[in-house]
Amino acid sequence: MTIARIYRPVRSAHSSGHRRAKAWLLEYERTEPVEIEPMMGWTGSSETEMQVKLTFETREEAIAFAEKRGIAYEVEDHPPEQVRRGLSYSDNFKSSRVGQWTH
Repeated sequence: MTIARIYRPVRSAHSSGHRRAKAWLLEYERTEPVEIEPMMGWTGSSETEMQVKLTFETREEAIAFAEKRGIAYEVEDHPPEQVRRGLSYSDNFKSSRVGQWTH
């Protein structure tokens, strides 16, 4: 029996974009070991489910999809992303600045 994993992918440290940061993914877990082809040395498997990645807008949509089709699933929740406050260089010289300017 195949098990699906429902999760929200974490943004890469090298990326500052937010394009797919809020989407939820449904991926199938591997059930068979990877085989090494003796002549060429390539790795492969007869599983085609590993190639399927389904994207959903919300967690509930992904769970409803899995339950409707009778797919066993595990949900991975990640902590919410921290909201960064944007600062500009000119904020260092504001007259309403709380702390002293120490350069």
